Amino acid sequence: MTTIKFRHTLTLNLLLMIVISFFGTLAVMIFFAKMDIFINPNGSVLQAGLLLTFWFFIVIITFIVIFSLLVRKKIRYLRNITETVQHIANGKLGLTIDIKGKDELSQLAENINFMSKELENKFIHERQLEKVKNELITNISHDLRTPLTSIIGYLNLIKNGQYENKDQRQEYFETIYSKSHRLKHLINELFEFSRLSSPDVQLTLSEVDLPSLLHQIVGEYTPIFEEEQLNVQKSITDENIPVLIDVEKMVRVYENLFMNAIKYSIKRSDIRISFNTLDNTAILKVSNRVENPPVEDVNKLFERFFRGDRARIDAQGTGLGLSISKRIVDLHNGKIHAEYKDGWIIFIVEHPIFKK
Repeated sequence: MTTIKFRHTLTLNLLLMIVISFFGTLAVMIFFAKMDIFINPNGSVLQAGLLLTFWFFIVIITFIVIFSLLVRKKIRYLRNITETVQHIANGKLGLTIDIKGKDELSQLAENINFMSKELENKFIHERQLEKVKNELITNISHDLRTPLTSIIGYLNLIKNGQYENKDQRQEYFETIYSKSHRLKHLINELFEFSRLSSPDVQLTLSEVDLPSLLHQIVGEYTPIFEEEQLNVQKSITDENIPVLIDVEKMVRVYENLFMNAIKYSIKRSDIRISFNTLDNTAILKVSNRVENPPVEDVNKLFERFFRGDRARIDAQGTGLGLSISKRIVDLHNGKIHAEYKDGWIIFIVEHPIFKK
């Protein structure tokens, strides 16, 4: 919002109008005086008093008429501002006033326009949050119900002694344990997503040499890749590339991408991890082979609760991991998107390079 610098323009305009009205009234008096219309030197004292009163009345009326003609545009503009504020108060958010002139009234109109747009944006944001909350409740309720139903079902079997031997009972316990961890994971994902969706979320930013961080994370995940029969092809520059990030949150993004690649890669295939720079942008690419594209538009994978094809649903993903990653990258003023080409799905994360 810009601020008009003419702080006392309206006051000066009003003073100028008063001066013009005064001289206009004076001119009218001179005009009538020259015409000798109201002059009667032989009249009585009473007639003189009435004549003086009439002169005074003419002066006042003339001054009011001239001043009203001069100030009518300002009054009409002020009335327009008042009506617009009334409409905004009645719920017509986003309504604006035409800016006319460069005085305090135009400053007031500009401030009202800014307030109206801000209120409209906040209302839209609140409505979107309400929609997201309803989606969260609907989708996560279904996801939570599945493991919870299994846990209750197996506990009832154990409670009622409906098992053939100790091995079967142990199998039930292991299933319950697995489902409990699944339930915990779902709750943690929901909590993380809700926390990051808040407009008040705060980042703990620090300057980090991103290639060194990526070398460290890839090194930690290499044994997991190898265990899943995935060969890592790493191409990360050793150049010092400083970025300003919340390390804990961004590590979550990289781990999400690596775990996503582990879950949905063709086993006995390659995973490509590359990092380089282009102009003032640091670019990380994580690529893995898949049998089929998970969806026609791979960027739909970043939408809340979107899980793509049957393989992803069977893998019991929450549909929140990539959405959480996108939110974190957005908070860092970066970009994340996906591409599919010749059997490879490629996730691309772009960071602005930090310059002191």
